[in-house]
Amino acid sequence: MQKDSFPFNRKNYQLMLIGLAIIVAGFTIIGLDGEQHGFGFMGLTLGPIVTLAGFLFQFYAIFYRPHQNK
Repeated sequence: MQKDSFPFNRKNYQLMLIGLAIIVAGFTIIGLDGEQHGFGFMGLTLGPIVTLAGFLFQFYAIFYRPHQNK
């Protein structure tokens, strides 16, 4: 194991950026709900599901490890 190795590689950071984009999309969907105070389908159901999917994808991106062939 190398002493100066980084905890994440390039693929991890790319996946984290994708996860961040999914989270931002979820909050944007919540904000775009046309119902008063966001009490419509987009504000109460679709947006939170997309946001949760983004956070779960972030966990995947953090724990992702490329396969090392020995």
